[in-house]
Amino acid sequence: QVRLVESGGGSVQAGRSLTLSCAASGFTYSPNCMGWFRQAPGKEREAVATIYTGEGIPYFTYYTDSVKGRFTISQDNAKNTMNLQMNSLKPEDTAMYYCAAEHTAGRWKCTVDTARDLGYWGQGTLVTVSS
Repeated sequence: QVRLVESGGGSVQAGRSLTLSCAASGFTYSPNCMGWFRQAPGKEREAVATIYTGEGIPYFTYYTDSVKGRFTISQDNAKNTMNLQMNSLKPEDTAMYYCAAEHTAGRWKCTVDTARDLGYWGQGTLVTVSS
């Protein structure tokens, strides 16, 4: 059974950092596309960052404009985990953050614009940033 379990959320003040982790298990074939998505109250879910590992190192990473330069996505295949390092957090980063994964047909299916419907999702971890 596929499982994605997020951890690392919490409440922080603006300007501080958090690292989210997603532990993946149960995949028959390792997903080559993983991503972080978020949904704030009253807003649609948006893709924050994605990582495609299907073509080897270096991995392809994609970010939504609002987090570029502040967030870094990474994947540790040996540990089957994906992380999101979030620096310089802003109140507008407050949301439920979800991990998602799937084995996609190619990296064009794994950008922040195209990876919205990945097949497997975690339960989410809440990030609250106060001003």
